[in-house]
Amino acid sequence: MSSLTESTAWSGTSSDLADEQFGDIVERADLESADAYDAVLVGEPYDGAVISRPGAAEGPSAIREALATVKTHHFDAGPVESVADLGDVEVPAGSVAEVQDAIRSVTETVHELDALPVFLGGDNSVTVPNVAPLLEDASVGVLNVDAHLDVREVRDGPTSGTPYRQLGEAGLDAYACIGARHFETSSVYHDYVRENGGTVVTAEEVADDVVAAVDRALSGLGSVDRLYCSVDIDVLDATYCGCSAPTPGGLLPRELFRLVRLVGADERIAGFELVECAPSLDAQGRTVDAAARTVAHFLSGWSA
Repeated sequence: MSSLTESTAWSGTSSDLADEQFGDIVERADLESADAYDAVLVGEPYDGAVISRPGAAEGPSAIREALATVKTHHFDAGPVESVADLGDVEVPAGSVAEVQDAIRSVTETVHELDALPVFLGGDNSVTVPNVAPLLEDASVGVLNVDAHLDVREVRDGPTSGTPYRQLGEAGLDAYACIGARHFETSSVYHDYVRENGGTVVTAEEVADDVVAAVDRALSGLGSVDRLYCSVDIDVLDATYCGCSAPTPGGLLPRELFRLVRLVGADERIAGFELVECAPSLDAQGRTVDAAARTVAHFLSGWSA
């Protein structure tokens, strides 16, 4: 069984008491005290399942550092409040499947809290243990905000490209991908999604009309009791994207921010994650900054 370890200290509190930042409001907590908060952050520093370039294990600490200096105020929703940090999951050595099992031993407990879990990855393989506990007592749909479908078959073990195939086989009730790029997946995997009742909304559709694109994605998840939102940061255009697989033609940060605010307002939300942010592959901190603000925008939509 894995456990949680304390994250690096939050820093960057504002010198102006009226100029509140996340570093001023995020508090350390443990599982016993977490129910006093509306949302809890959980780091998952693991990138042993990436298909191409590693680096996402550094994501949780870098996102925290960037988020600490982000202001808490949203013009429409007001300030984000009541957020705690539970620290990082202790990731053991072993195969990807063994790591997924170990992480799940923690996420099962996190999902039992009254607070909303916000997972900071880590590569996309952590999606499996983040979502799997929800499947036990409700119908669940996942909104995958991603350039890729991530429904590859599991052959020699799980990878960052197999999470939604694994979850589908475990009983996931509905799946939608928003932000998918043409020429970034195969016909075989697109057919798999369609044959299993999934929905694919492309990056072009998001660029045309963010609200309509989100509505179409959520309509494909309309029958489920619980909704989990996963953001793979490679959904952003390559200009903004320090990750294992950046590609052109993706979303602008502004589009992603509005998208997650809209999704966060759905009353069925049971969890959120941001994965595949790799600081060592980043240019001038653009991706880390965008990732931190994506978390902030989601929380503003959820808490509004």
